[in-house]
Formats: sequence, structure tokens, C-alpha cells
Amino acid sequence: MLKSPIVIVGAGPAGLIAAQQLAKKGVEVHVYEQNKAAARKFLVAGHGGFNLTHSEDIDSFVQNYDKTEIRRIVKYFDNRATVEWLAKLGIPTFIGSSGKVFPAKGIKPIQVLQAVLTKLVYDGVKIHYGYQMVDFDEKVVTFIHQGEFIGIPYYKLILGLGGGSWSKTGSDAKWVNILKAKGVQINALEPANSGMNTKDEFSSLAGQVLKNIQLKFAEHKKSGEIVFTSYGIEGAPVYYLNRFLRQHLFPNRLFLDLKPTHSMASIEKELKNKGNVAATLRDRLKLSQTAIQLLKSLDKETYTNPRKLALAIKNFSIEVTSFRPIDEVISTAGGVSFAELSASLELLKYPNVFCVGEMLDWEAPTGGYLLQACFSSGVWVADNIK
Repeated sequence: MLKSPIVIVGAGPAGLIAAQQLAKKGVEVHVYEQNKAAARKFLVAGHGGFNLTHSEDIDSFVQNYDKTEIRRIVKYFDNRATVEWLAKLGIPTFIGSSGKVFPAKGIKPIQVLQAVLTKLVYDGVKIHYGYQMVDFDEKVVTFIHQGEFIGIPYYKLILGLGGGSWSKTGSDAKWVNILKAKGVQINALEPANSGMNTKDEFSSLAGQVLKNIQLKFAEHKKSGEIVFTSYGIEGAPVYYLNRFLRQHLFPNRLFLDLKPTHSMASIEKELKNKGNVAATLRDRLKLSQTAIQLLKSLDKETYTNPRKLALAIKNFSIEVTSFRPIDEVISTAGGVSFAELSASLELLKYPNVFCVGEMLDWEAPTGGYLLQACFSSGVWVADNIK
């Protein structure tokens, strides 16, 4: 049996599932959370469509992650394991048309969280709220609680401190300076799953959606839908391309294929039929009003020339100038370098201290991949603690 206590800092998805996994072994587990409630970012994320993982084949699934280390961990506790875990908590799931996995109809994010917390209480896990970590050493982790410094001894310490986005939820990345001061390499936190600022203004289209499009950057492409905003564009294809754009200097160009099911030649053929251009776009090519409005922003020569307009439909150029500010994006890239960690995610400089979740240096697009990696890393560490 493991020695006690095991202290977990951060009551997010990674920390909570680690606590449950450890409690199965009969060990004393204490979770310390700086907020007054658990998993605030988890709940906020659920407001935009609460997908818990994705149903695709695991070999395809792990290709959505940028690091081999996190791919291995996700394979260990995969998307099927997450669905089984939720079912045991009394949370049935279903697969949406996009392949994303959601809680059964009518189940809200707070109910999923409550099921997790109820199980933890049943298993004897103690959760302490209002504790902000300010330091740790080889034996003690120090918090500020109600204005006082409190040192808590530990046998093993698990840090699940989150990334750097949505600081209002407690994901404020204050841990970065704590670990840097201890000589731990932290790769700079950067916006991920971020909307893009654009050179051209799309305010007249703000709030409108382009569906069934393909967004391209270099050899990378992603189908789905994008939304125009007052600053530019956002949506799953935009988020997916973040990782590849980050490797290049801004400004850069993305290309929209407004009709991915049609070849340029077939589009040009339709446009050569005499008649009103907008009517042809609407009635023969079945483009949405939003797509037509976008094309009308082209110069007259392009809009009235079948070949040039067909090229624009297949490759509408959008110049992007930057990511959005880090505090408003969905997640962050960067974090604790895997070079600082053992295979079990234990800090090499601080044996018995482990890191889980978004504070690790990995990234993935939205669609269930972010939560899955948090769940997986929590289970991985819990199962590797001896």
C-alpha cells in the first residue's frame, strides 16, 4: 500500500481523476484548490458545447497532439476508457454527428462535475478550497489560506495547475514563476485554440457563420465552419491551424475553400452561364448568403470574371496578423518541458513531485482532445505512483 498523504494541487479534470484513481488504492488523498469551488474552467468550457472526448479510432485520435509523450499517455487511458469511466459515475454519453462524445441529453456540466465530486467524497478524498499554492520543497507544499501561510507535508505531490487562459476561472499561470525559480524549464505559454486577427475588417459579417468550408494553410487543411467576428475569424478549423501558424512569422495567409465538394473547373462552368452572378452563386452553386456577401467584397473585375471568381471560391485569401490575447483563448501551448520530467511525469529536479494536465507542454485542437489529455495524464500519474 502507498504511503500517505498524497497531495494534489488543483481541482481541475486532471487533478480530480488522479484523486479518484489513487483513492482506489486506499491511500489518503487531499486536494487543494485556490478557488471556492472545483473545476471552474471545466464548467465554463461546457457552456460552448460540452464534448468530453471524441469517438475516432485511437490511432487517428492521438495524431491531434503535437508531442509524442502526450500521445503515449492518451493511448494508455484512451477515449473509450473515458466513456467507461463516465458510465461508472452514472453519466451516460452519446456520439454526435461530428464524432464528438457528449453527456446524454439533459445532463449539464455541473451534473458531470457533481458526479465526480460525489464519488471522491464516497472514496474518502478530502477537498480543501481557498488554498493558493505559493511554494513547495522536497517534503512540504506551502499555501496561503485566509491570509495565513500554511505548510502541508506530503509523501507525493501532484501539480495540476492548468494553463494560462481564462484567468477568471483561476487558470492564471502564477505557478510558472514558482517553477522557474526552482530551475524547471517552462516553455513560454502561448495562445492556442485562438481566434485570428485579420488585416481586412469583417465587421459587416460579424456573427455570421460559413458552414461546410475547408480552411487551408500551406499543406495543412481542416474542414468545418468558421465564424466572422469584429476582429477577424474563429472556429474549429482556425483553432486547428494555430499549431502550424505558430511556426511562422505573422502576417500570413489562410485560404478558404467555399465549395470543397466542387472542382474549380465545375464552378467555372456554372459561372460561365449567362445570368446574374449572385443568382448563380445562390441557385446553382448553393452558396450561403454569408459566402455570397464575402465574395461581393472582391473587386469588380474578379467578381465578374468566371475564372477569377472560381479561383476565389476555391482559394479565398484571408491575411491573418496575430492570435488573440492569451487570456481570452480556449487553451495555451507551452508549459513544463517534457525534458524536465521522467516518463511517469515526475520532476527530475524534485522527485515525488508530478505534473499533470494543461500545465504540461502539449497542445491539441478542441473537440474533446483537450479534456481527454487532462483525464489521461491524471490517470497516468496516479497509476505510476509507487
